[in-house]
Amino acid sequence: MQPTPPLNSGTIASLNEEGGVIHASGRWDVHHIDRLEKKLAAGWQPDRRSTTLNASAIERLDTAGAWLLKRTLMQFEKSGYRIELQGMQQAHTTLIELISSESVEPPHPVEIGLLERIGREFYHHLQIDTSLLEFIGEIGLLLWRAILNPLRIRFKALLTTIKEVGFDALPIIGLLSFLTGIVLAYQGAVQLQRFGANIFIVDLVSLSLLRELSPLLTAIIVAGRSGSAFTAQIGTMKVTEEIDALRTMGIAPLEQLVIPKLLALIIALPLLTIFADILGILGGMLMAYIELGVGASAFVDRLSEAVSLSSFLTGLAKAPVFAAVIAIVGCFQGFQVTGSAESVGRQTTVSVVQSIFMVIVIDAIFSVIYSLLRI
Repeated sequence: MQPTPPLNSGTIASLNEEGGVIHASGRWDVHHIDRLEKKLAAGWQPDRRSTTLNASAIERLDTAGAWLLKRTLMQFEKSGYRIELQGMQQAHTTLIELISSESVEPPHPVEIGLLERIGREFYHHLQIDTSLLEFIGEIGLLLWRAILNPLRIRFKALLTTIKEVGFDALPIIGLLSFLTGIVLAYQGAVQLQRFGANIFIVDLVSLSLLRELSPLLTAIIVAGRSGSAFTAQIGTMKVTEEIDALRTMGIAPLEQLVIPKLLALIIALPLLTIFADILGILGGMLMAYIELGVGASAFVDRLSEAVSLSSFLTGLAKAPVFAAVIAIVGCFQGFQVTGSAESVGRQTTVSVVQSIFMVIVIDAIFSVIYSLLRI
């Protein structure tokens, strides 16, 4: 039998079989094992199933070489070979033993059952709910202090926030409300024409807008526009450690950041709702004239009869509650950011979804209360 040709030669790490013995020689270190590793990866194996590996000619052995030698022996054993290691220096043997002791298979991931997953999710949400209640309690305390001592309020930040959440939102809210009034009048006109009750288009448009649609749609727009901005701003400050800097300077972050936003939204949202009422009624008036021929004077006369002060106030009373919910949820989710840009985006999305959901739920509660009170 012809001896197997050596894989490498010289000081480069080599492994060859001769006379039924595998000879390892050269420098088995990170700089000289590349070619040998490629040859072994190509499938080189000894001719005999039972043989000896003579390692006495190994000049140098580091961790990379020891791992290659250990891995090669393990692969031969898995293929059915019985290899006996001989002639290795004591230092090299110690390194091989160290590599062997550290070669522990990583633990298999533990599968979590359905019941445990449900329990973990419940516990996670319970922690969030508890944190939210603590947040609301602290905000309530700070708000009470601000009412007792108005000088604690940052009026510059308050006015700036009112401008951002209120004045800057007028175009989008006005346009949406105007179009909503047009759609309401257009849809109602088709049905009212059948009964010759054209003038009652005023009742349909005005009551729908004042009691329900204007405060609800305005709150949804503000939740998507301003609530998300609150979350992104506070979340970014947390990522850049500005929140920690405020605490270091002895400034309460909630009093500095949340109270002005909360007060600004409570002031601005009712005003935006009134603006939405006006633009929505104007849109309905325009469509009533186009579709039903109801003139502006007739529309206004009927409006004064159809709409009472209570109808206006029932819708307006929802606005401060919506504002408080949007501000609290938006700021709370901002403080939940964990320190990455991805977390800012995730919490901003959660903020908008939760705010809109809470606004709709609270609107439904108001409807039930008004129905029970016969308002």
